[in-house]
Amino acid sequence: MTNKELMLMTDFYEYTMSYAYFKENKHEEIAYFDMFIRRIPDGGGFMIFNGLHRFIDFVKNFEFDEECIDYLRKTNCFDEEFLAYLKNLKLTVDIWACKEGTPVFANEPLVTVRGTLIQAQILETILLICINYATLVTTKGYRIVQAAQGRGVLEMGSRRAHGMDAAVEGARAAYIAGCTGTACTAAGVKYGIPVSGTIAHSYIQLHDNEFEAFKSYAQIAPDSCVLLVDTYDTLHSGIPNAIKVAKEELIPNGHRLKGIRIDSGDLAYLSKKARKMLDAEGLEDCKIIVSNSLDEFIIDDLILQDAKIDTFGVGENLITAKSTPVIGGVYKVVASEKNGEITPKIKISGNIEKLTNPGFKKVIRFFDNETNEAIADILALKEEVINKDEYLLFDPTAPWKQKRISNYHYIELQVPIFVNGECVYDCPTTEEVRKYCEQQMDTLWDEVKRQRYPHRYYVDYSEKLFNMKNELIKQNTVKI
Repeated sequence: MTNKELMLMTDFYEYTMSYAYFKENKHEEIAYFDMFIRRIPDGGGFMIFNGLHRFIDFVKNFEFDEECIDYLRKTNCFDEEFLAYLKNLKLTVDIWACKEGTPVFANEPLVTVRGTLIQAQILETILLICINYATLVTTKGYRIVQAAQGRGVLEMGSRRAHGMDAAVEGARAAYIAGCTGTACTAAGVKYGIPVSGTIAHSYIQLHDNEFEAFKSYAQIAPDSCVLLVDTYDTLHSGIPNAIKVAKEELIPNGHRLKGIRIDSGDLAYLSKKARKMLDAEGLEDCKIIVSNSLDEFIIDDLILQDAKIDTFGVGENLITAKSTPVIGGVYKVVASEKNGEITPKIKISGNIEKLTNPGFKKVIRFFDNETNEAIADILALKEEVINKDEYLLFDPTAPWKQKRISNYHYIELQVPIFVNGECVYDCPTTEEVRKYCEQQMDTLWDEVKRQRYPHRYYVDYSEKLFNMKNELIKQNTVKI
């Protein structure tokens, strides 16, 4: 995207509000905004935070060039004084965020922005674009990888992705979640993700017959030969021809048939039949790869049926997170600051889930010292000191439900990313994020990671935050 397109990747109200702040002479006032997700997709027990790398790049390169200003001028909504202000605007924001690959939960601040009203407001849409999609697909990808129970999962959804950008970023998200690689070549170029691909049905159809197509490909790619066997008839044509090519072309020349792929039909039945046919001909090492609109639930069913599958190729249901294609990430003001004093702000709504958590906060995660399993998270005010010896957890929706914990250690999930507009965070490589994600997901109970009806992970409040929130609700409730 051009700088103009990227800088104007905003909802227009961000500019109309900014203009109003400017005309009211409020534009240099300080506010705090939290980005959080209201609901975990697919009825799951967790999400995996992702997309920070792109937001960091945007903030680093933030600049209104003349093209941007010219476009805003043509809307006839802003005066020249405001446009000149934008053109000279340099970000001085402070930003805290979770690390990519961190398991997170609903209503936890994932990113917090402190800045002048205009600076903080203009970042809203681009932040949500960066985080929402990447977090959604990483979460979906992990669920699919988890369902595969150690078998390989290849991401192959580019052609069904919602645009070129989604194809590349979706492939990265899937790889971080544990997929073995991608069919998206551009993702390999940009992020160093392993790429994989063999032949399509068209290759077979454009040869005189299936055997000749298989033989031709085996001669061209003898060390990586995977044959697509369902073009005509999987059991009576495809697999017999693959076996014939293996025995007549590959094995005599010192090579092995690496695999077959089945892309249609009853995958459980066909894979079991294929395994028997391959093994009977001494091809026990030949892998069976399947595809065809797979997701975590279909994969789970295939494994329950003892399907003989080594690798799952997953496309549209992963890259679009088809079962829950939207994640409810929002960006809400939580405090203002004047003369160094922070004033909490709250949004009260007729929808309970839209009630916000006020104040400048931090997210603390407690871990059991013996097992290193995550015990619970709490939202606390930033200035609070957390006791290192024992802590009283309580459910904010049912405060009489309490648990006193000890023998723990804790971390603050958000880390500084920008200080006064300068980046203070070294972005890890994609491979490092993938490894970090695997390590962090291992700290969650298996019950929390369950595909269906997962155990609810506890996200509680500190006593100070709980009291502050209730007091603000009382102050802002209209008595009828």
